[in-house]
Amino acid sequence: MTLTPDDRARLGLRESATFDRATIAAIQRAAETGVYDIRGWGAKRALPHFDDLLFLGASVSRYPLEGYRERCGTDVVLGARNAKYPIRLDIPVTIAGMSFGALGAGAKEALGRAASATGTSTTTGDGGMTPEERGHSKTLVYQYLPNRYGMNPDDLRRADAIEIVLGQGAKPGGGGMLLGQKVSERVAGMRDLPAGIDQRSASRHPDWTGPDDLTIKINEIREITDWEKPVYVKVGASRTYYDVKLAVHAGADVVVVDGMQGGTAATQDVFIEHVGIPTLAAVPQAVQALQELGVHKKPDGVQLIVSGGIRSGADVAKALALGADAVAIGTAALIALGDNDPKYAAEYEELGSAAGFYDQFQAGQDPAGITTQDPELQQRLDPVEGGRKVANYLRVLTMEAQTIARACGKAHVTHLEPEDMVATSIEAAAMARVPLAGTSWIPGQVF
Repeated sequence: MTLTPDDRARLGLRESATFDRATIAAIQRAAETGVYDIRGWGAKRALPHFDDLLFLGASVSRYPLEGYRERCGTDVVLGARNAKYPIRLDIPVTIAGMSFGALGAGAKEALGRAASATGTSTTTGDGGMTPEERGHSKTLVYQYLPNRYGMNPDDLRRADAIEIVLGQGAKPGGGGMLLGQKVSERVAGMRDLPAGIDQRSASRHPDWTGPDDLTIKINEIREITDWEKPVYVKVGASRTYYDVKLAVHAGADVVVVDGMQGGTAATQDVFIEHVGIPTLAAVPQAVQALQELGVHKKPDGVQLIVSGGIRSGADVAKALALGADAVAIGTAALIALGDNDPKYAAEYEELGSAAGFYDQFQAGQDPAGITTQDPELQQRLDPVEGGRKVANYLRVLTMEAQTIARACGKAHVTHLEPEDMVATSIEAAAMARVPLAGTSWIPGQVF
């Protein structure tokens, strides 16, 4: 007989906060198998996040903009520091790098369609550029990763910007992995590796050992692309202040900071939950570094893109208010595409999971047909319909951010600033460097 919560309470049974049922199950699984747990998505622990911030809407001391009658701009220019052709986006929400291999070709096509429909960019991810993605992406950022899988100088030239990846929020300091069941003949061919064999990516670039080598690499990429393309540098949020400063000194046009709430296709659970810092803590550190170098919010400065747990227009507005120029979404885009859809509830249960809980992206059995290379499962995803859904989601994010900006009296979403916000907890106030609600106190700030 299974005890109900009332039965347990009546018997005086208490669950340990340290050894709760999830922890007990993890210990027992490790004891049974002798291997560490690998999964996708991002951190599941509760962390200070954008929900811990509130906007101060205008009333008397500030003057709001009138609904839909007064313009609130959303456009953003990225990479004007050095590039002949900077990226010009209609909205400040981009789609983050997710590889062909982690995702199927149809999913990559759908993301490209969505980005093009809304005037923003999408990003290749690990494993190279597919014809489906390039063909349906008006603005495509090409990721240059440590493993060099699928790296092609011609694709660098065909891209609209290059993103040098030094780290990822879910696993800063660690390499990626693509398990053999997802390494199809096509994926293997693009990566010049055997089909059906686990592929583990390097944790650092093989041809440099320090920041000076990043300068050399950026200059190499500029030469290959005739100084036409912006060069981004992406870091996983950890030692953010120093990493951003070094990236700028090396010549980056745009810095991408990915907080630990950012997702991944597959990595060790212990990495996802215990390495890196929350997005909320990373953004002010990055902004401080840019400000001290005199390149923040300048026409020829360095732009900041923030990713890691962006879900709503409120999150977008809060990231912009803290000093970002744009945000990137990954996990949220997959959810909009159909990931964890309740209509596949029975199939998720057959896989030992449930709709809303599924994180086994490494297994290649995704019922939604998104994170799989199985031809039958991939047929469930219509790239045209999927692109329409993600485009709708991007538009909603943008409209929500505009609504908040107007309420704060701003004629452009990027005019939002820390002064427009307060925090609801001491931790969030300290991390975001905004006052605790109802006070003028910013914890940790020395006056």
